[in-house]
Amino acid sequence: MPMHITSRALKLLAMRGRARTLLQHQISERARSLPDATALVWKHVRMTYGELEETSNRLASLLVDAGCDPGERVGILMPKRPMAIVATLAALKAGAICVPLDPGQPAQRLARILAVADCRWLLAAGRGGGDIGEALRLAQLARDPLVGWLDEEPAAASIPQAVFELQDLAAFPVQQPALDHAPEVSHILFTPGPTGVPRGVMLTHAGIMQFLRWSNACFGIAGTDRISQHSPLSSDMSLLDVFGALWSGAELHLVPPELNLQPHRLAGMIRESALTQWFSMPGVLNLMAQFDVVGHGDFPQLRRLLFAGDVLPTATLIYLMQRLPHVRFTHLYGPVETTIASSYHTIAECPRSAQDVIALGTACDGEELLLLDEQRRPVADGEAGDLYIGGSGLSPGYWGDPRKTRAAFVEEAGSDGQGRRIFRTGDRARRGPDGLYYYSGDAAAVDLPSSAMPLHAMRAGRVAAVRRASMFAE
Repeated sequence: MPMHITSRALKLLAMRGRARTLLQHQISERARSLPDATALVWKHVRMTYGELEETSNRLASLLVDAGCDPGERVGILMPKRPMAIVATLAALKAGAICVPLDPGQPAQRLARILAVADCRWLLAAGRGGGDIGEALRLAQLARDPLVGWLDEEPAAASIPQAVFELQDLAAFPVQQPALDHAPEVSHILFTPGPTGVPRGVMLTHAGIMQFLRWSNACFGIAGTDRISQHSPLSSDMSLLDVFGALWSGAELHLVPPELNLQPHRLAGMIRESALTQWFSMPGVLNLMAQFDVVGHGDFPQLRRLLFAGDVLPTATLIYLMQRLPHVRFTHLYGPVETTIASSYHTIAECPRSAQDVIALGTACDGEELLLLDEQRRPVADGEAGDLYIGGSGLSPGYWGDPRKTRAAFVEEAGSDGQGRRIFRTGDRARRGPDGLYYYSGDAAAVDLPSSAMPLHAMRAGRVAAVRRASMFAE
């Protein structure tokens, strides 16, 4: 992408593309081969791959019939339920761009996101839908989005009149609508920038699929897995859970948000659901350690525990690894702008001391970690440098904000003399003699452009674990 990209060019990039392999196609393949296999589990509710495919196809057809054009933004504002996954797939099948919204966010933030994304459609359900009217009033949009109400309960009086409702799906075909053109961008994820103003990070079908091909092979995800979906659906961590599981024909278990502040019940869910993979932020793992809810040899079916999004205290890692020797622990690192994760480190053995440092690890397939000085020259091994990331996972930029895109994504000459885009994370790191990258602090006196909170900010701002865990509540 050229350095001096305009707002119009960013949006044209989102629209560029023809019929090709897209994020949802692999899930449709799984539905054809495994129609009766369980795809989604939420409490006592189960949805098969066949039901997921048919329901999302009906909703996609309804959207297209109602006038949803390729590249239009579809906001998804609903609690973590199977219908939220259906809505996500339907938006993609209609050729739209998903804009997941957190029902727990205040109306002011929702208003800002709706204004920036210019959502033409809004799929809503649940109690979070009650803030739609206030958010739209605050947003003062030139045109309000068209609302589709996807809940069996009637919408609140403050919600604008829905153009369609859940019961309307039955009239539409179970076949996926034909899609001649699709945008390169699949999602716009909004994260708070350094000033707290939300920025829309564009993620592409190709970037997410590249990561999933690597992660599913690296972690050995298979159709026999039972995988947690713990993070908010508005976070990039959820993309690994949702699409990683459904690509493989595995069961995706949606974790009720109310469990996040109840570590005993959270541990109980892992046992009762016989989960084989758990992925969450360290704040929840801290709570589980603080309340000592994990027994020795606990969670016998669990094979993988992934953590990302914050600094995990080594003491918590020691607690978990001592009790779960049969589990493979992996640390993932990467801002939203680099698509899910850019580095990984599987911890081979339990640390001996709480002072041991957990490495950022090495680059994921297709990613590149660069340590540069103030003039953007490479630093020697062992020296701390500013951490930049390049590779196939880089976002095209911030939706509708070319100035901040230029500030965060810079152009650098590669080793082959060709220009390449790299992203400035705001973190500092060093490369150890073992070849692993280690966090070394913050990039001092830098006006951080990233909408993702860098590790140093997380460390400085870390408070009680209960507050960290509450970030997952919707």
